[in-house]
Amino acid sequence: MPKRAQGDREVPAPAPAQPWANKIVGYGEAVLDQVLANERNWKIHSQFAQDALVGALDDVGIVQNLIINVRRGEAWPAGDRGVETLVDGHRRVIISLRRGQRTWPVTYVDLDPDTERKVLLMLDPLTALSGADREHLAALLQEVQSGNSAVQQMLSDLAIREGVVPAEEPAAPEEFPAYGEDIETDYACPKCGYTWSGNPK
Repeated sequence: MPKRAQGDREVPAPAPAQPWANKIVGYGEAVLDQVLANERNWKIHSQFAQDALVGALDDVGIVQNLIINVRRGEAWPAGDRGVETLVDGHRRVIISLRRGQRTWPVTYVDLDPDTERKVLLMLDPLTALSGADREHLAALLQEVQSGNSAVQQMLSDLAIREGVVPAEEPAAPEEFPAYGEDIETDYACPKCGYTWSGNPK
């Protein structure tokens, strides 16, 4: 085993890391009304999120595959994909079916049930862990405009969330109008002298 110097002594070099297993088994195109939704999908999508995705697709088209798990196993004959379950892309399938989009490109993966559950949990949270380079984000936001109001709102929210632009301060209430001593009143408190109009109680 190769060694490297560390101070006055030699220590073994770390063993090379094992390569990651490739779970991708193919690519294709899915017929959307035949795609099986994942019963463990935990993400819900607001109407605004769906509108923003439609706007993004209108702007740029399809740039990301669905991910479908092909549970092969020994029970499936050679060449038979077996059970196909959606792992990523539920929102895209929903809005596509509503719009009449029949097919979508797919990345097929082969995951056992435990691994599939991990992927369902990890995909979006891992993306959310990314930070933002404000300078690069600000420059990119200045270069991008969308004619879709939902997309433009999404980009504005991103700019505020990442501190590229400050959040708008709530509007201050209008000042109360000044009241003069000459304004007539209907009632007066006999003890403190406070005067008012309206309800006597």
